[in-house]
Amino acid sequence: MREDKPLVYVVAAERSGDLLGAGLIRAMRAKCGSDIAFRGMGGEAMAEEGVPTTVSIDGLSILGFFDGLKAYGRIKERVAEVVADILIHKPQAVVLIDSWGFMLRVAQGVRAQDPSIKLIKYVGPQVFATRPGRAKTLAGAVDHLMTILSFDARYYEPHGLPVTFVGNPTLDRIEPGDGAGFRSRHGIASDAQTLLVLFGSRKSEIDRVGPAFMDTLKRLTAARELTPIIVVAGAVKAHLSPRLDQARQEFGAVIVEEEEKTDAFAAADIALACSGTVVTELATAGVPTVTAYKLGWLTWAIIRAFGVMKAPFISLVNIAANEMLVPEFVQTRCRGGLLAAEITAILDDPERREGLHTRLAAATEKLRGEGDASENAADTVFRLSQ
Repeated sequence: MREDKPLVYVVAAERSGDLLGAGLIRAMRAKCGSDIAFRGMGGEAMAEEGVPTTVSIDGLSILGFFDGLKAYGRIKERVAEVVADILIHKPQAVVLIDSWGFMLRVAQGVRAQDPSIKLIKYVGPQVFATRPGRAKTLAGAVDHLMTILSFDARYYEPHGLPVTFVGNPTLDRIEPGDGAGFRSRHGIASDAQTLLVLFGSRKSEIDRVGPAFMDTLKRLTAARELTPIIVVAGAVKAHLSPRLDQARQEFGAVIVEEEEKTDAFAAADIALACSGTVVTELATAGVPTVTAYKLGWLTWAIIRAFGVMKAPFISLVNIAANEMLVPEFVQTRCRGGLLAAEITAILDDPERREGLHTRLAAATEKLRGEGDASENAADTVFRLSQ
């Protein structure tokens, strides 16, 4: 059934996509008010924008071959629910955000039963880094790609998929924080060295990098005066609870929630972060950062055996700069001793730290588009849904 007003259906399966979806919805509402309706699947951010969430995204934040196999039944069920809801409501456009495997299945399910519904992918798989065949697959499944990377078009357009570079909304979300106010609120001296720690937004990420991050904190606080600050995503707070208690009791860590994130950025001398969107956020704020990541061992073995990874870096900031501005410690190098040594080297080199402030900001400018990224995305969805 068609709604009385134009309907845009937005689908996000994890936290980062939920934030992109909320920004898109907010920008579209700012342009046309109540003349457009929204429906979809998302999380807290989209719910705060008043979008009815038809299917829970719990348990869909999955990365890696083995995790995907374990979750296959749940994913298949959620895909079927979303496809059925889209077909019932017949929106003018469906926006499928990130989450390659899940969104591909939704796109294929909708296209097979109603090719008239416009399908827009928001953030494509990083085919410049791995699995270039996905570009052709995506071209056969959707009508348009909105990308946050300026160089994506050259990989997709040869397969007949129109591409619009909208810019990276992450860069628009990060506003200057109040570092002095943060330190005052939490009893941190103005001259105290601080280490900001971000464990990640997926439970599997926390389980894999958590031991190394805790070992890093143990080593650093034993060797120098240092105040750890841990920013916790609400969705994983309970899962992180035992490590948070240990960090508070043994290492004197200050624990805060995401509402204080930008102030914590401004108060940080350096950050240790699980690789992901937050690394770009930290770079935008000019915070020197060390990042780490671990995949499941089966996934890692497949990547190594088949040479799946083509890019020299995993962080968008390093890719944009074409150099290692954010030191990366992946898989076997994700160890407390190595992480602590790198953080120590940066903390003990004020000139390097100061230089990174400027160079990180310059690198993020290469990821920025013309104007506000969410507004650009909103304009693209409007144009395509007419």
